[in-house]
Amino acid sequence: IVLGFLTYLWHLALNEPFDILKGAATFSPWTLIALAALAVGAVMAMVAAERAARSRGLAVKIATTLTLLVGCVVFGFPFLWLLLTSVKEERDFSMTEGIQWIPLVQEQHRFVDPERPLAEAPYRGRTVRARIEERLPDGRLLMEVERPFGLLGRRFEVEPNQIREIPRDAPVIATEHQGQTVQGFVRRELDSGARRMEILRPESLKGTVIEVKPGDDVPVRNPGIRWQNYTEVLEYLPEDVNFGLRYLQNTMVLVILSMIGTIFSCSFVAYGFSRLKFPGRDTLFMVMLATMMLPGAVTMLPSFLIFRNLGWIDTLLPVWVPTFFAGAFNVFLINQFFKTIPMELEDAAKIDGCSYIRTFWQVMLPLIKPALAAISIWTFMGAWNNFMGPLIYISSPENMPLAYAVQLFNSERGGSFGLMMAFGVMASLPVLALFFIAQRWFIEGVQLSGLGGR
Repeated sequence: IVLGFLTYLWHLALNEPFDILKGAATFSPWTLIALAALAVGAVMAMVAAERAARSRGLAVKIATTLTLLVGCVVFGFPFLWLLLTSVKEERDFSMTEGIQWIPLVQEQHRFVDPERPLAEAPYRGRTVRARIEERLPDGRLLMEVERPFGLLGRRFEVEPNQIREIPRDAPVIATEHQGQTVQGFVRRELDSGARRMEILRPESLKGTVIEVKPGDDVPVRNPGIRWQNYTEVLEYLPEDVNFGLRYLQNTMVLVILSMIGTIFSCSFVAYGFSRLKFPGRDTLFMVMLATMMLPGAVTMLPSFLIFRNLGWIDTLLPVWVPTFFAGAFNVFLINQFFKTIPMELEDAAKIDGCSYIRTFWQVMLPLIKPALAAISIWTFMGAWNNFMGPLIYISSPENMPLAYAVQLFNSERGGSFGLMMAFGVMASLPVLALFFIAQRWFIEGVQLSGLGGR
């Protein structure tokens, strides 16, 4: 805070514009020298404070706190940029004067257009916004869909009593008229490129309709958030995915089944390697660990051929079924946990009449909760972000998970940065929620600490 305040004072002293938050973050050489000098002075001040008898250790705490704050800013900036970009208009990404940090939203005006009436009408079991094209001889209306965008241009017929006329949203622009600046909304885009505008401000000219030549108008924009990016993303998705809910459903199926398969198969196999004694146990364990050295590209083609012969192509089965056959790394991690559990607990269970399965379920599994929590979180994130598996085995949009859907959306609407970032935010929110909810178990699992919660 002190460094930023001193930098601002330096700008005032040099009469330089302080426009970092408005446009490009440019600095003159003198400004960079000033920042470096201030940073050196701050370090020297902390060293002097450390040497003082009364404040011994205080400088270290200050430096540690500042380092953590800087780390939070550095690592949190990409996510902040993602959030800001997801609520911006497309014109903010093509500005030549620099970065538009504060989102601006085009002002809209709602009006009823008698020349192009807009109405809400039922179409294939859903309500759409459509333009009334003409009235047919039998009394029915011919409609052309305008929203959602995934159905744009489709025509259908409907009874007049099934529609409800609604106003349009028109952009508000500003231009020069009769020697003064006027603001109004666009009633019609003309074929010549000009715009027919109805004046809203000033009050003395309100209602006047004029034509504005191309390039003579500027949009009226105010600070705000464009939440419409999120709804438009869902409208651009294919009709058969139910506004993206089908993608979410497929992803949840993969996540849940992958977590169940990984936890139970890996813990069961690890329990066998750590507690059961059978010929060749150590050799088999080493062979299993050696499979970790095989690149995924080596097993990709054989796996595809197997699943094709089973008739599983274009289904979710090839993505989650292999998780029920235990992964080498997870087995190794759980095996190391099992080895730290005293044998006396298992012997006591045997004396009480427990079988191997009951001992495994009621005694051993509760003692390795940190490992199971860590594996569960890693499996969740891996299944949620899995892209290569669906790319290889799935081709139908209705069977795709979110990770693959994001890539398809990028290939179709990648030029719309606001929509792309909005889709990315929606796809990453569940993972962020999981991290904040389960971070305690995640840290316990990573530290690999304790028995029975100790």
